[in-house]
Amino acid sequence: MKIGQKSKVSSKIPTASIADIVFLLLIFFITVSVFKEYVGLQVKLPPAKATQKIETKRLVSYIWISKDKEICIDDMPGLHLAGIRPIISQKVSENPAIIVSIRADEKVQYGYVAEVMEKLKEANALRVNFATTSEREGG
Repeated sequence: MKIGQKSKVSSKIPTASIADIVFLLLIFFITVSVFKEYVGLQVKLPPAKATQKIETKRLVSYIWISKDKEICIDDMPGLHLAGIRPIISQKVSENPAIIVSIRADEKVQYGYVAEVMEKLKEANALRVNFATTSEREGG
């Protein structure tokens, strides 16, 4: 009687296709990811002779003020003056280094913008930026 040879069991995992799988997952996550850019209200920014760009957008909260006195904070439309203070107070408590960028339409009365600034002062948001267009951009 002849005894057969034992077949060797391999404990190695084939890794030839791992690079393909990783590459396909990378493509999937890149195409599915949505990078949100705040749109806000449609406003025409006033021109300025000199502008300075904010480098870190992570520390910025945007307030849009339309010519009809509609207010939008980041992605929350339909706010009024009374709604500014609680929202900004919460953002300041979460991140004290936050910059509030006011994007007011050029036809909004300055008195209304001053009221918004008073609400920001009440919320302890003291780092305020006014968004404008440079004269080179032409609006």
